[in-house]
Amino acid sequence: MADSARTLVEEVLSPDMTREIWSGNYLKALPVSLQLFELSAVLPAVFYMFRFGQRRGTGHFLRAFGALTGTARHRRQSATVASVAGALAGADGLDGFNSECERAILGDLLLCFCLENVRRSLGRNQQVQRVAPTHYMASWVDLPRTVNSLRYVPEMLVAMLANQAGEYVDQNAEGDSTWFAVGRGHEHNVLTRAFSRGVTRRGKLGDLTSDRFDEADEGIGLDQLLMIRLAQQMHTAPGKLRGKEKDGHRISNQRPIAERAARNFTEDIRRFVRAYAEAAPRYALVEMLESCIAVGLTTVLTSTVEILFRWADAGTVPDCDAQHPAGVFVDCSNGIDPRIRARAEQSMDDLMRRLDRFPVILMALRLLDYQARGNRRIREEEIATRPYATAWLNLLGDVLHERHPEARRIHYNVEDKIEQLCSRLRDDHGDTAAILDDVEGRNNPIWRFAEGLMTLVGHNVRRGNFVSMVDSSFFTGRPNGLAVKRRARGSGAANGAMDSTREVRSLVFTDPVLDCLVHRHTLPVGEQTGIRHLSFGTFIDTLRVRHGFHVDTAPPGMTISNELLQRNRANLEQRLRDLGLLVGVNDAEAMKRLRPRFDPARLEDGSREVEDGR
Repeated sequence: MADSARTLVEEVLSPDMTREIWSGNYLKALPVSLQLFELSAVLPAVFYMFRFGQRRGTGHFLRAFGALTGTARHRRQSATVASVAGALAGADGLDGFNSECERAILGDLLLCFCLENVRRSLGRNQQVQRVAPTHYMASWVDLPRTVNSLRYVPEMLVAMLANQAGEYVDQNAEGDSTWFAVGRGHEHNVLTRAFSRGVTRRGKLGDLTSDRFDEADEGIGLDQLLMIRLAQQMHTAPGKLRGKEKDGHRISNQRPIAERAARNFTEDIRRFVRAYAEAAPRYALVEMLESCIAVGLTTVLTSTVEILFRWADAGTVPDCDAQHPAGVFVDCSNGIDPRIRARAEQSMDDLMRRLDRFPVILMALRLLDYQARGNRRIREEEIATRPYATAWLNLLGDVLHERHPEARRIHYNVEDKIEQLCSRLRDDHGDTAAILDDVEGRNNPIWRFAEGLMTLVGHNVRRGNFVSMVDSSFFTGRPNGLAVKRRARGSGAANGAMDSTREVRSLVFTDPVLDCLVHRHTLPVGEQTGIRHLSFGTFIDTLRVRHGFHVDTAPPGMTISNELLQRNRANLEQRLRDLGLLVGVNDAEAMKRLRPRFDPARLEDGSREVEDGR
């Protein structure tokens, strides 16, 4: 039905316009594809983009570990943990894995530290789909096969961290003052340097084979050595992405409209990596860093949602200081207390219900964007959309609310298209035609057109894709994720059937997330060094204001008893104590303070940090 509807819309609106609007994304507001992605596979792609200043193309993983003949599908499926282990067992620099039993052990080590099967399945004979960020050399492994499978998340992260001006993220010049240098080698970027133990460069900067491992380095861990040996089998890093799209290999400098959340994300990653890259064990560092990225992506996503809801009402993007993430209640009992869990699930349900309208707002933005770019007078204004599209969205808001001189012309044009489309839809798509005809209920033609088109595109499909993106950002269901989901029975199920089940989600603080949040927020503000005195109460306030995580207060529009809020607060306090992250000599609130498990005693320059106030 969706295909036939699209054909009909193309006949009325033109293939060019249909191609622009028949999507679930609006990259000027949120520069990612609103679909499922795997957060654990993002960092290797980020390493590659920082190192070479371009998007990763096809590499040599299948050639090294897959079948040499057969269909493309057969070759993909033949690249398994067993085939990788077989190739590595006979390679130089990795001895002691010659027998069948030893190769099985090697395969298990690879599956534990370096590779992940399709659908996270176990076993050594499943297709390998993702590579873990065990070491910087993971950037040589072209998994997933297409970088687009990561839904532009690595590109957005690189753009936020590089913090450049212009249309694209370009190679930094020698001597540029930046923590996240692009195209200057792993040693000039705090993130890639943290993962590049034993890596040296031999040859020109742009040479795909110039990164080498120093075999004299005896401090490398087994997990990192396995990744290095795996990468060495491919002999070279992948080349740049090639395709029909002009400049498709370049990294877009488009950043989310949530400017405050983007800046906080950059600061969080920079300070966390600088402080703990050497202080924390590698496994703990990767686990906490992934949690830190999940926290940042979640905050960017919920802040963008809140901004666009306010844009829909007022037609303007809030100033940076007035941008806030959506508030969500956190289950600090980790699902053990049923009453707290129920309130956390209700809070998440409220958020997900609000998100039902989000695809319609994105459709309205795509319609306005197409119409505005086709208007000569608006084009002459030459409003920049990168790195932030705030001014452009404000212009679209003025058009939406008829405050722009060209707004009436655009509204009349949209009304004409609605009339043309209605005449073609009344017979086979009466529900959509009714929405488009409902002038009294929906006076603004932009909203009528957006809601009508969403019924043709498939609102449920778009919502399902968006929910998948939410789950990916929250790292839902992972040991170091922010949320969990379960099947629940009740009246909220489909069609109100009491004997049916539905998926419910709740925001939780897993132990790695608590580790990440405490280690990040005990670092001092700005460029000061040391560990700041952070009280338990201040920590809870920071989570609410900076990330929208409510612990002892109810989110806006929700009522929770004070007794339950205090119990949730007590649960968080006890969990922090159990993890060794909270100390206090008595019950006085002022005497309870956070303490990181890993001491960021030395920075990259070797200077000793001094604790604030001592």
